[in-house]
Amino acid sequence: MNRVTSLLIGALLAFSNSAIASTAAERSDLNLRQGVSDISLEVYDLHMLMFWICVVIGAVVFGVMFYSMVMHRKSTGAKPANFHENVKVEVLWTVIPFVILIAMAWPAATTLIAMEDTSEADVTIIVTGSQWKWHYKYKDNPDVEFFSLLATQREQINNKFTKGENYLLEVDRPLVIPTGKKVRFLITSDDVIHSWWVPDFAIKKDANPGFINEAWTNVNEPGIYRGQCAELCGQDHGFMPVVVIAKDPAEYEAWLQAEEATAMRAKEEEQRLLSMNMSMEELMTQGKKIYDTACVACHQANGGGLPPMFPALKGSKVALEKQNIPLHISMIINGKNNMPAFGKQLSMSEIAAVVTYERNAWGNNTGDMVQAKDVNAIINGK
Repeated sequence: MNRVTSLLIGALLAFSNSAIASTAAERSDLNLRQGVSDISLEVYDLHMLMFWICVVIGAVVFGVMFYSMVMHRKSTGAKPANFHENVKVEVLWTVIPFVILIAMAWPAATTLIAMEDTSEADVTIIVTGSQWKWHYKYKDNPDVEFFSLLATQREQINNKFTKGENYLLEVDRPLVIPTGKKVRFLITSDDVIHSWWVPDFAIKKDANPGFINEAWTNVNEPGIYRGQCAELCGQDHGFMPVVVIAKDPAEYEAWLQAEEATAMRAKEEEQRLLSMNMSMEELMTQGKKIYDTACVACHQANGGGLPPMFPALKGSKVALEKQNIPLHISMIINGKNNMPAFGKQLSMSEIAAVVTYERNAWGNNTGDMVQAKDVNAIINGK
């Protein structure tokens, strides 16, 4: 009898020590991530508080249950009590859980309110999800906006190349934010429901078309933090990563100024291209580069598409018939059916290049050359 009791107590102590050692580690794959922001640390502390309250409750309840089963078993001659109700016991097992729930609700409500408080932000960024990429726009610097697309090589996805360390978690243009400042995110969508999720920030907010959800972070340490779209949003849902680089304020300001200068140069270059014609070679070279980045996943490298959802471009009427050039341009700008709109993602010269490429690749050989001024005419309805 004493031996059984000692074994039970020893097992409970061993479990407790093991759990304490596990949670003492800086990061555990079996536990909630602590993160790098003020709110993520607060969420982690709340999580651990609730965890240990549940551990204590479980240990007490199962401890009493196992003790009763061992110490009052029939073989020892124990006689069961004969009673139907006890007012004191009824009051105790009603009041005690109520008090515990109130004690748990107070810190939980405090943390939830803090998570939703996006006031007094130093930086505001509009995050827009679309199939299957993220668009970032700095509200206080409207010239700074860009799309962020998956940068993992298609050959890795098709198991032709060895998968990299950050497989499916790397992008061509990461979001950049400053450390030590409150950054507010306005999250929405162009098409279906997405979800912007960065575990290290304790942020997972749905991006709903027609609605704006808010979130915020205040990152303490510079670094690279990765996440994903956490809502099943279509065929390439798994290819929609989030990468955020946190820089110290001085580096962030330098990056911001460089982005503004780049945006200004891009506008000047676009105006220059509107007044000139690119050669077929230039159009085809640039068009292939854009096609391989933005179009190949759905329409395939050989232009064969994935019918019926994504029709073939090779031999199609849209890509072959001269009278369909305006339609061809319009479809890339505005999208159609399952095809997303690329009007915001690509410049007019880039749209002209990819249309020219699609009309002359894979044996289409129409000889049609589309220039930036042709795309401008479609956009402005001329």
